[in-house]
Amino acid sequence: MSATMIFVNLPVKDLDASKAFWGELGYGFNAQFSDENCASMVISDTIVAMLLTEARYKDFTHKEIADATKTSEVLLCLSSESRAAVDALVDAAVAAGGTESRPAQDLGFMYGRAFDDLDGHTWEIMWMDPAAVQG
Repeated sequence: MSATMIFVNLPVKDLDASKAFWGELGYGFNAQFSDENCASMVISDTIVAMLLTEARYKDFTHKEIADATKTSEVLLCLSSESRAAVDALVDAAVAAGGTESRPAQDLGFMYGRAFDDLDGHTWEIMWMDPAAVQG
């Protein structure tokens, strides 16, 4: 069975600002699936975030677009390779204009921090000790 991919579609108010923000964090974009209304941000081989202008996002739903700065519509969590990598990514997000959305959570075997991007979408970055996962 091949790996399942996930395409997370997120509305953004300013596509260029969002691309600059995520570029500051080291993420690249697939030009083949990007245009003036959409940026295909590659997170990994199986995870892609589609950053869509609000007008383009409305092509896919009849629902009102949530204001993620006021309403939580989703919590996105990405794994990280180490505690230091968690800190580096969240610190870079804050430096690029994001906001840390809650204090760090340190459970010893698991460590995480979270930030809100320019549009208020919450991204949790988490590291878990591989030995704890194995039981």
